[in-house]
Amino acid sequence: MSRPMQLKAFRKILIANRGEIALRIMRTARRLGYGVVAVYSDADRESLHVREADEAVRIGEALPAQSYLNMGAIIAAAKSSGADAIHPGYGFLAENEDFAQACRDAGLVFVGPSPEAIKAMGNKAGAKEIMKAAGVPCVPGYQGADQSDSAMLAEAHRIGFPVMIKAVAGGGGRGMRLVADAPAFPDALRGARSEAQSAFGDASVILERAIADPRHIEIQVFGDAFGNAIHLGERDCSVQRRHQKLIEEAPSPKVTPQLRARIGGIAVNAIKSLGYEGAGTLEFLLDQSGEFYFMEMNTRLQVEHPVTEAITGVDLVELQLRIASGEPLGLRQEDVKFSGHAIEVRLCSEDAAHDFMPQSGRMASWRMPDELRVEHALRSGSEIPPFYDSMIAKLISHGATRDEARRRLIHGLEQTVAFGVTTNQTFLAACLRHPEFAAGEATTAFIGRNRAVLLAPRNDADSDAALAALLLYVTDPFAPPWRSGRTLAATLLLPARVGLDDRIYDIEIGREREGGYAARLDGAEFRFEIDELGREAIRFRSNGLTESVRFFRDGDRLYILRRGVTFSARDLTKSAPASAAVSSSDGRIRAAMNGRVVAVLVKLGERITAGQPVITLEAMKMEHVHSAPISGSISAIDVTEGEQVTTGKIVVEIDASGA
Repeated sequence: MSRPMQLKAFRKILIANRGEIALRIMRTARRLGYGVVAVYSDADRESLHVREADEAVRIGEALPAQSYLNMGAIIAAAKSSGADAIHPGYGFLAENEDFAQACRDAGLVFVGPSPEAIKAMGNKAGAKEIMKAAGVPCVPGYQGADQSDSAMLAEAHRIGFPVMIKAVAGGGGRGMRLVADAPAFPDALRGARSEAQSAFGDASVILERAIADPRHIEIQVFGDAFGNAIHLGERDCSVQRRHQKLIEEAPSPKVTPQLRARIGGIAVNAIKSLGYEGAGTLEFLLDQSGEFYFMEMNTRLQVEHPVTEAITGVDLVELQLRIASGEPLGLRQEDVKFSGHAIEVRLCSEDAAHDFMPQSGRMASWRMPDELRVEHALRSGSEIPPFYDSMIAKLISHGATRDEARRRLIHGLEQTVAFGVTTNQTFLAACLRHPEFAAGEATTAFIGRNRAVLLAPRNDADSDAALAALLLYVTDPFAPPWRSGRTLAATLLLPARVGLDDRIYDIEIGREREGGYAARLDGAEFRFEIDELGREAIRFRSNGLTESVRFFRDGDRLYILRRGVTFSARDLTKSAPASAAVSSSDGRIRAAMNGRVVAVLVKLGERITAGQPVITLEAMKMEHVHSAPISGSISAIDVTEGEQVTTGKIVVEIDASGA
């Protein structure tokens, strides 16, 4: 029996989030006629989502616990701005039943499911019990209330190693650890709890048996207040690093229409039984034999929702807002049609070549491709803070076929300009090009299995160094001016020293009689004839090939986008020789990134061995362990737990004579 429509009118929406998702929600909200309010931390004061909102309210200091996880400050911001609805986005408080309840108690519409539904399904432990009772296969594990170290270790032994530790209250790879054996379990448990507490305000975890080489498949669902529910097909999110998704696509290359109907039906029946309202995603593991296992439900909008929008033509944020206002779904399952294929990549500020280490700092030059859908909140000169997730943009392609979508996305990545902070741009393109991904065969083991190939160094580093030397010369304000067609009476040889990757190149730049340039290094010679030279682009001919290259000079640092690969070089011509540099073997451990000290794992005077963990930093909501480069005794601890440190700061010192 259908219920009468009870509209929950609201006119202004506060978005309790930041960055690209805040702007994404604003776009649809404004199209539907709603006012929008942003919230911001001290680190985000100048961010684009703050500037684009109708109003913006400061909610605290930079750390999430002091701002984006501060329920009281967010509710107060809604009240002071006159907002009568709150959209949580994803992450932070999006799956927190206490926050949904606080909105209800304050007379605010929460754009999402009820507190009761979040408690039932947003909590991984509770969701698995509900699905088990419904006869849905689940990954064997432990969801018990006893969270003591001894109980967790005993349950891990019962399940059998390897096991997964997962945060109860959230997702996104945070609070998650794959543990191979019992000796590694205590440290992994501590790290998962700490990360979960920081990201979600809840340190509780569950355990699951690790399934070998599965696919990660999720079903997008929607329910309304009238008992209606539908699914919008699946997404394949198998390409991951650190249990965090990097590439998502819809539909999955391995899900047949029959399997889609079966899993989709299970998902729809599950949310109907709960009276679920709003957007949700049920996540499954699909093993090599075609069997699937329920993992968890995300009671929110997903990062990767654009691929579903691309193939269905449905604006998922609009559907959220209409359901939150009390309208019915307006869609039946038979109305859902799929068109083509869509793929999304997550552009992250991280160094893939150094274990995906998060990066922060100033994005000096930023330009996104026009032919793709791109969700981002940056511009040239934006600061990327170290306190939040490392994802800075999502690039989404849609094509009639999977291969068309893949090709378009590769081309878009090759045109992306992200100069100033290291990103995973080149790594993403390598993933998309890899034969295993191209064939639709990638599983969650894809990156681990192919890491060496995906991170293979460039074959033309000498040519890149020669080009860098040329660009450093022609952008030098004190160099002789370049004019098209200029000729010189004699060749002018100029020495240059260029730092590229982990190597230093000594190069001679020759200004040739005909007006071209020659760069000579290690017995090789590279000739360049410049056709056009702009402030951030150059077009030249070299060895019979004409190329267009984008670049940006920032002091002695030069950023170059060439043949779809971004790299940076340094002008070391006037620098002191590198022989005086001090290596990490001096016993001083330096912070590898800007971050917060969450654990000091050694004591002053303690004897340690090379490779032993000594300190843990948290950056962009992930924890990173720093280990001893040498054996010895701890001679100094230069930081305290909770302290914020910058890249390169000495955190611990080791005296090798005390070994």
